[in-house]
Parts: sequence; structure tokens; C-alpha cells
Amino acid sequence: MSDIAIRVENLGKKYLLKHQQESDPYALRYAIANGVKQWGKRLLHPRRRVARPELEEFWALQDVSCEIQQGDRVGIIGRNGAGKSTLLKVLSRITEPTTGRITLKGRVASLLEVGTGFHPELTGRENIYLNGSILGMSRREIERKFDEIIAFAEIERFLDTPVKRYSSGMYVRLAFAVAAHLEPEILVIDEVLAVGDAQFQKKCLGKMKTVGKDGRTVIFVSHQMGMINQLCNHAFWLNQGRLIQQGSPQMIINAYLESLNTGETNQFIATPALIHEVNIFSAETVNKSGKVQKQFGHNENIILKTKIKVFKYVQNVYFSIVLKDLQGRKIFTTEYNLDEVKTIVKELTISFTIPQDFLLPNSYTFDLFLHVPNVRHIEKIENVCEFTTIDLGSDFSMYNGVIDRGCVFATFCQWNVDSFVPAMQD
Repeated sequence: MSDIAIRVENLGKKYLLKHQQESDPYALRYAIANGVKQWGKRLLHPRRRVARPELEEFWALQDVSCEIQQGDRVGIIGRNGAGKSTLLKVLSRITEPTTGRITLKGRVASLLEVGTGFHPELTGRENIYLNGSILGMSRREIERKFDEIIAFAEIERFLDTPVKRYSSGMYVRLAFAVAAHLEPEILVIDEVLAVGDAQFQKKCLGKMKTVGKDGRTVIFVSHQMGMINQLCNHAFWLNQGRLIQQGSPQMIINAYLESLNTGETNQFIATPALIHEVNIFSAETVNKSGKVQKQFGHNENIILKTKIKVFKYVQNVYFSIVLKDLQGRKIFTTEYNLDEVKTIVKELTISFTIPQDFLLPNSYTFDLFLHVPNVRHIEKIENVCEFTTIDLGSDFSMYNGVIDRGCVFATFCQWNVDSFVPAMQD
């Protein structure tokens, strides 16, 4: 018997996009006006062909072919609009493919967005039985799993309340509990788990690992690289509807991040008119090999490499660096006294390193200063060298960014625990 759970052959999905021939911020007004014009033209010239709005073919998926083994936990990564959600909808039989074919072995349960598969007027209890019936389960099979589903979802008090009154978090808890416990052979999950709180996300990840170990197949889409790295044993990289690469999660994540570091640079270069005695000439973020980089894993050093031009020696000049997040909050500042360079030079190259496992996932920029303390500011460069840190599977990645909202550092401090064991009594 074949161990292949999913076989995809030359899969393609095409959509037709309509474009109005006249574009304007008031699109509805123009749509009505164009409709009236076309109706009038048909009345005046019934035999003349009236031009239709332009149609554009858009291929959300193109020539995707792959095989997924039974029991695999597959993570799918890619930029927004890469075709990830479309692929999941096709695999879940929600959307029909335009070309190609899909062979699925076993029942498929999907959790693609809040509310998928639930009837809003039915209660939580009724929706559990409805979803089980859709999966082809008997009432006895559903009743056998019923208590486990309720305990996992933690919605006992609202079990007989229509789900339209549920919060998004309650919706997701029940939907995941149903999908994971009704024993489908294939479990398909989009990034809907981001709605849940940190504790529930941890439970979901543990359940997904258990599902995989039980021989069932999990397909998981997420922008959280750490969750992909920890949960999955295989990964796909989609880009513009095509399957670019597949392999181990770490290999695919590295290739994907490398692609994000190409193209537009985050390098700062001063204009030719350098007017100060000492000037910040250039700055860029690089990795340990000296290669310019904008995306850094949590386990990488982040190096800010700066060149300073010196036209005239000024005593006691400090080069200061301020790290900020994109909301403008200052994270920390540090500085270096240029007098520590004992000889008078024309150009300095200064490298400043932020250590690995230090910054939590976020985007950051630098402010750069040259100044003589308590005397004068020489130069100030703001919001340069934007870079992003990404969790590739640290101990915090299971929380999906929920537990660390508002925090900046991921510091592993020393812990000392003194335990007391009472003496045994005769």
C-alpha cells in the first residue's frame, strides 16, 4: 500500500479579473455611468458590438506538483499573495482547480479562517455533530470524542449558545478542537491560530505534533518561521503561484530569507556634499561574513558597519547609535569615543554588533550621531538601515508573538532554585 497521502500533479488555478476602462477614486459612480452608457449604445445601435470591460487572467497557482507522505507535517511559507491560501482551499476541495489533478488518501479537515465550516445559527454542540457528519463519522464516533473536544476548546459554559455569539478566540478554539479530534487523515490549517492566546497556541502545537506522530498528515501555513521549524519535518516555498523549492524546514527557511535580503538595499550613503569636519559617510547592516543583509534570524549577530570621513581632527568626538523600533520607541543607545583611535586618520570603519538571541522578532532602525558631549552636535542621521529579526525556532517561538507583545529583549538569565525536601519521619 502506498504511503503517499497527497499527490499534486501540474496544479493550476486561474481567476478572471475585471478592470474598468475608466478608473477613478469614485469607482462605483463610474461603474453605474458606464453601465448606463452601454445600455444607451445598445438601444441606439443594436447591431453594433459594445466593448466589454477588460478581463485579465490571473494565475494564483501554476504547475504545482508535489507528493506528501502519510504522517508528514508540512509547512508552507511565502510572501503575501504567493498562493498559499489558494493551495489550501484547493486541497480542502473548497475551490476547484483550473488545471491538473489532486489525489487525496483519506478524510480532510480544514481550518482556513474564523468560522469556516460552522453554521452561525447552530450551537457549539450542534456544530460539532455537523462537522463530524461532514467528515463521514457516525454519531457514535462523534460522541466518543465529544468530551475531549469540549475539554480542549474550554467552552463548556457556551456549548449550547449559537456560535454567531462567540468571540473570534472561542470560534478558533472550537474549530481547531473539532478538526483535530475527529480523526481526519489529513489536517489542513491556515494561519488562523494567530487569533488564539499564547496558552491555547501552545496546546494546538502540541496536538498537531501528536497528530503527526499518529500517522496523520498536517499541512500548515504560517508566517512564523519558528513555528514552521519546530512543528514541521518538511517545508514548501511558494512564490507567485509556483512551488520554488521543497525540503527540510531549515533549508527552505534559509533560502526564503535569503530571497528577502535581495533587491532593495537598506544601505545609507551620504550625499556628496560633506560639510562637517567629521561626517557619517555610509552605514549598512551585515552578517558575520560581511554580506549586506536586512533579515536576521534570532540566532544571528546583527552588525552595523559604518564609515566615517574625517576632514579635520576634532577632539573628544563621540559616535552614538540609538536603536529604535518602527513605532519610534528607543530600545537602547551606545557610543564610542573617536579619540580612542590614536592616530589622525581620514576614514574610519566602525562595526557595532548586536548579539544573537537578544532582540525579539520585530523591525528596527538606527539613529546615528556625531557630537562633542555638552558642547555641540556635529551630525545627526535618523531612521536608517531598517532590518528585521525573525524567530527561527527559539524557546519563545511556540507563543507565536503573543506572550512578547510590548517586549523587546529575549534575555536568558541565570536561574537559581533552592529546594527543600522534608526529612523522612519514622
